[in-house]
Amino acid sequence: MSHFSTVKTELRQRESLVSALEDLGYEPKQGGHPVRGYRGQTVEAELAVTLQDSADFGFVWNEANGAYEFVTDLDLWRQSMPIERFLSRLTQRYALNTVLNASLTEGFAVAEQRDCQDGSIELVVTRWDA
Repeated sequence: MSHFSTVKTELRQRESLVSALEDLGYEPKQGGHPVRGYRGQTVEAELAVTLQDSADFGFVWNEANGAYEFVTDLDLWRQSMPIERFLSRLTQRYALNTVLNASLTEGFAVAEQRDCQDGSIELVVTRWDA
């Protein structure tokens, strides 16, 4: 019998999380949508991604931790990568988007962004001071 599983994360900024999901090719729905699991069971999530051939997944805000928690029915996960790899890639894209947003807010411009062979992302930002 399947059930929903929750994974704690350190993902705290909705805008960066939405951008990270979009970077990975997903279309997250915002604002209280159901995440479907085994036999039509659902759980409400602030961000939800509906999938055709796999369990949906979403993110629920945990007020106590001040971070989003990943929620899905792990027994129905049928994505092309294991859940651990998905969360790792999502966290990397989240961190990149967080750094980009903070850099732009502080007046920096992206001079170069490169995906390295080892899977890391190299980012160079610049700012002209008067």
